[in-house]
Amino acid sequence: MAWIAGINIPDEKKIWVALTSIYGIGPSLSIRILKEVNVNSETKAKDLKAQEVSAIKEAIEKNCKVEGELRRDLLMNVRRLREIGSLRGTRHAKNLPVRGQRTRTNSRTVRGNKRKTVGSGRKPASSPT
Repeated sequence: MAWIAGINIPDEKKIWVALTSIYGIGPSLSIRILKEVNVNSETKAKDLKAQEVSAIKEAIEKNCKVEGELRRDLLMNVRRLREIGSLRGTRHAKNLPVRGQRTRTNSRTVRGNKRKTVGSGRKPASSPT
């Protein structure tokens, strides 16, 4: 297994798909990185040579924020929004949808699956036999 950006990338996948297992690298960015270092995107990750792996590592370190650094930046951005008291920051703090979605009916995944009507969640009455 190749070790890139602190992640073991899967061997059996094509390299452009295997690079997407790194947090912060999607399909388009992985293809762009591979074009930059002149590596065929259709080769399997296990078939890469050591110099190709090192070239990919250098390109990622030089051009991209990935893994811990990216997660830290996102956390700092949310913390900044909370500190300045913006609406987005307060929505983050209350675990509500941040981007203007309605909450009267939807947003079950954010607010939890609790329903507050009389018959909701009740099991159907068993029929006597």
